Amino acid sequence: MSDPLASITADLLTAALNAGAEEADAVAVDGTSISIDVLKGGLEHAERSEAVDVGLRVLMGKRQACVSASDIRPETFRMMAERAVAMAKEAPEDPYIGLAKGDQLATFWDVDALDLADPSAEPAPADLEDEAHRAEAAALAHEGIAQVLSSTAGYGRRTIRLSGTNGFAGSYTRTDRYLSCGAITGEGLGMERDYFSDLRIHAEDMMSPEEVGRIAAERTLQRANPKRPKTGAYPVIFDERIAASLIGHLLSATNGTAIARGSSWARDLMGQQVLPSWISLLEDPLRPRVTGSRPFDAEGLAAKPRHIVEDGVLKSWTLDLATGRKLGLNSTGNAMRSPSAPPSPGNSNIVLTPGTLTKEELLREMGTGLLVTSFIGATVNPNTGDWSRGASGLWIENGEPVHAVNEITLAGNLRDMLLSIVPANDARTHLSRVVPSLLVEGLTLAGD
Repeated sequence: MSDPLASITADLLTAALNAGAEEADAVAVDGTSISIDVLKGGLEHAERSEAVDVGLRVLMGKRQACVSASDIRPETFRMMAERAVAMAKEAPEDPYIGLAKGDQLATFWDVDALDLADPSAEPAPADLEDEAHRAEAAALAHEGIAQVLSSTAGYGRRTIRLSGTNGFAGSYTRTDRYLSCGAITGEGLGMERDYFSDLRIHAEDMMSPEEVGRIAAERTLQRANPKRPKTGAYPVIFDERIAASLIGHLLSATNGTAIARGSSWARDLMGQQVLPSWISLLEDPLRPRVTGSRPFDAEGLAAKPRHIVEDGVLKSWTLDLATGRKLGLNSTGNAMRSPSAPPSPGNSNIVLTPGTLTKEELLREMGTGLLVTSFIGATVNPNTGDWSRGASGLWIENGEPVHAVNEITLAGNLRDMLLSIVPANDARTHLSRVVPSLLVEGLTLAGD
């Protein structure tokens, strides 16, 4: 085999079978990452890592065990396999585990169409340092910015290989470039901070460092001199930067693990309206040049688009093979895993139907209320959907920001909140979760 990771996973499977495993699958991840931090015009920290991480899952009847390592010597594979088989023999039985059958496996995928790997050369550390310096300088150029908290540029490249004794074998490579800048305004107890970051598959798609620094500074300055509004019920707009967290609660509630356990406020909502009737929630793992895209899932099933919510109606749980079997359903091809753990269901690329209004128009429609730009912590009752979070942002009157807000708590019920959302049209389409700013009516705000 010419692919080193293919040889590695094949050797892991051979070791597992030699140790007595009935079935097995193996994951190998060859990763490189570079991170450069600058502060006050100087180099603060530089880090580079290169590693091959491997994971082995063995099955003995309806028992399984997983082991992982960062050592690819043959003797390590032998020890991993022997330990995994011994662990599996002592593990509790789970009637729903098992590898995919042959007719369930992906047989064709077009990695090139996904465009997940930048073909250009790995960036030089000096170039990443220059980008971080430029972002820091752009932020500091704004009057009122006391200092830059951090400015970081980085690069990553990972090749992922999955092989199983069921005959599946596949791999793909993903790259990323990122740049982030965090700034501080004020001093002492009046200090406020905010940040901005950009993450892309291809370097040519990156925003300029000057733009990253500018946005970080502007966001930070907006937070200066905060006040607490009066306690009451108000309309709230979740800014685009944090709106995906609200949709994330719906994704968590419709995850097969929560449904199979019966610990979800959405457990009885299949086929019912969970969003306004004109809004859909699509998962599409095949979007080109997007960080969450993949050709197949962690069990070798084909990745394909599907509606989680269509025209407001809940259509699908998020399932891997085991949770699907528990619920008497087919997997939705959503298995995810790390080398050290078995598969579990998870979401990747999410797209929420956008609205027709800009965020500014949505603010004017709201009139008076709160624009939330960041959250602190979260309390969610998984059975009822009761929700509360610490928040900060901007107080809006007559559709315009009048002052910053912090140290408040918002509360509501997720089902009611999601049924009332009004989306703007400001979602960034290169993100894995394409969710615009969202207006939600009647949340309880605990302030002064």
